[in-house]
Amino acid sequence: MDKADTAFILASAGLVLLMTPGLALFYGGMVRGKNVLGTIMQSLFMIALISIEWVYLGYSMSFGPDVGGVIGDLSWFGLKGVTGNPSPDYATTIPQTVFMVYQCMFAVITPALITGAFAERVRFVPFLVFSVLWAILVYNPVCHWVWGKGGWLGRLGVLDFAGGLVVHVTCGAAALAGVLVLGARRGYGRMSYMPHNLPMTVMGTGILWFGWFGFNGGSALAANEIAATAFVATHFAGMTGMLSWVVMEWVFRGRATTLGAASGAISGLATITPAAGFVGPNSAIVIGAIAGIVCYLAVSMKGRIGIDDSLDVVGIHGVGGMVGTLCLGIFASTQVNPGGVDGLLAGSSAQIGKQALGVVVVGVYAFIVSWLLFKVVHAALGMRLTEEAEVEGMDSSEHSETAYNN
Repeated sequence: MDKADTAFILASAGLVLLMTPGLALFYGGMVRGKNVLGTIMQSLFMIALISIEWVYLGYSMSFGPDVGGVIGDLSWFGLKGVTGNPSPDYATTIPQTVFMVYQCMFAVITPALITGAFAERVRFVPFLVFSVLWAILVYNPVCHWVWGKGGWLGRLGVLDFAGGLVVHVTCGAAALAGVLVLGARRGYGRMSYMPHNLPMTVMGTGILWFGWFGFNGGSALAANEIAATAFVATHFAGMTGMLSWVVMEWVFRGRATTLGAASGAISGLATITPAAGFVGPNSAIVIGAIAGIVCYLAVSMKGRIGIDDSLDVVGIHGVGGMVGTLCLGIFASTQVNPGGVDGLLAGSSAQIGKQALGVVVVGVYAFIVSWLLFKVVHAALGMRLTEEAEVEGMDSSEHSETAYNN
């Protein structure tokens, strides 16, 4: 047991928890004023809903004793046997309870990320039903495949330092499925959907950036040089993601925007996530620059193909997670992390193939299961707001509240 490691991961867990309210503000500022509380609630309530699922199912399914490389068994149901002693399999210098609660925060924010894709048009209770089922059927299995002891993708050598596959690819695939099943907002293509409060979005960006140091740095699971590597890579990729996105705006639109700067930062942070502990600062700068360019182009495509991904979840998180996972296979170096791998630029081509396999498997699985879940929940409970409720706004129709008293 190491007290410094324990304190560091406890602090990191707090930082990752803070990301969910930060995400709520980030998304809340980008919707219309009549939907801000409904949008915030969809993220904020995940803290309660997914945490309780994690205690009884999620942790055991994700990290419990392996069953065929596919899932953990339920022997840790209700955290049975999860104690203050270190686990022999995970984070061996901290209490297992600390590892458990740290991983809980990842499970919390992932379904919250999906909500940006179908913002302003989904009913609250059916969304909660979808979120619990999605955590059980998508997040927990993928988490075990990649991070669980005995998980089949991990055994094949697929790497994901802090959630490029487990968090960003899964939520991006689910976001695409949700948009396709639920359809666009009423009036999409004919009406303007201007963000109602960009300062709120900028505040959310800052909170997310701050929390990302716990998200990526804490994934070293110890207060050591790998945590420092991930911390530095996180900041530099976020910085260059912002820079390159704004440059793209200048090139294609002739001006830079505040929303673009915020979106670019998040694209860089999402894209560095899978590689953060395996690459040096210069590689992180390049990955962040790639993220800003590629994610900007991906977001620009949605209007051309008629997909109403309201807050750019597919273009930023889905595409960013895929690009970052592949970049790990290009830029990783054992000189940076002796416990990692060498990527293409370090003379080894094998890892990029493994990373590509991970992207395809996780992306396809998450999309198919999410599409089926959206179909089933929508058919059973009706996920879409009625036309009248959508015109009225989620704040009033779903929560009987208003964010602003005029």
